[in-house]
Amino acid sequence: MSNDTPPAAQEFLYTPRKRFQHAWRTHIALFVLTVGSTYLSGGAWYSAGVLTILGAHEMGHYLACRYYRIDATLPYFIPLPFVTLFGTLGAVIRIREPFPNRKALFDIGIAGPIAGFVVLIPILFLGMHWSHIIEVVPVQFQLGRPLLYKIARWVTFGTIPDTHFVSLHPLVTAAWLGMLATALNLLPFGQLDGGHITYAATRRWATLISIVTVASAVAMCFFSINWLVMTALMVAMLMLTGPRHPPVLNEDEPLGVGRYLIAMFAAVMFALCFTPFPLRILAQ
Repeated sequence: MSNDTPPAAQEFLYTPRKRFQHAWRTHIALFVLTVGSTYLSGGAWYSAGVLTILGAHEMGHYLACRYYRIDATLPYFIPLPFVTLFGTLGAVIRIREPFPNRKALFDIGIAGPIAGFVVLIPILFLGMHWSHIIEVVPVQFQLGRPLLYKIARWVTFGTIPDTHFVSLHPLVTAAWLGMLATALNLLPFGQLDGGHITYAATRRWATLISIVTVASAVAMCFFSINWLVMTALMVAMLMLTGPRHPPVLNEDEPLGVGRYLIAMFAAVMFALCFTPFPLRILAQ
């Protein structure tokens, strides 16, 4: 049987789509806007610190995708110019291909939190070193204190009297936002990083764990309004994509003991970075 398809059409039909093609102008524009919004929110040190942490997190995902040859975008930074507290909603990458197996899903899911966590630790301790103790003055709000923050505070200053508190360097605020982002991303839900890790490690239990996570977030809303936005996002994701994590192409490839140990480290990162009440509004 002869093939009547023209050579040019044959080349079009059989040439694989190029991976890792990026919309450079969009990436650069969003990054510049986020530099501006974070600078206006907390100054140069804060902007540099938070963009470094968020960039490290997303580049961890991206480089893992490059390793597995899974097409993905560079990070899209998200500016938040009209809210002066943090100046950004974080950063994301878009993964354009299905995961080939559980190992790839696990490694790509965990790479971001580990990269961001490794970067935020020196930023936190350096910022705490540049902070100083002052007498208590009236403030309108107080940042929650994750365990890692408490450790850095104690290592730097020891026991602080109740009549004093730490005036934070902007790098500490940047590290605090990095801890918050790490903890939220490690929630074992849906297609968050924690959801990827949970599905790769447990498979059949992942759906139940996602539902329990959402139910817990809803319950937390009764104790703190801080959880309203994250809970709304998770409920929306649940309604749009359903409770089940998308399957990988090869479900049967085992993870190995090493990756289960790394999953335990992810739980440690979550415990160090999580705070149940991220932002407390204080009475005047």
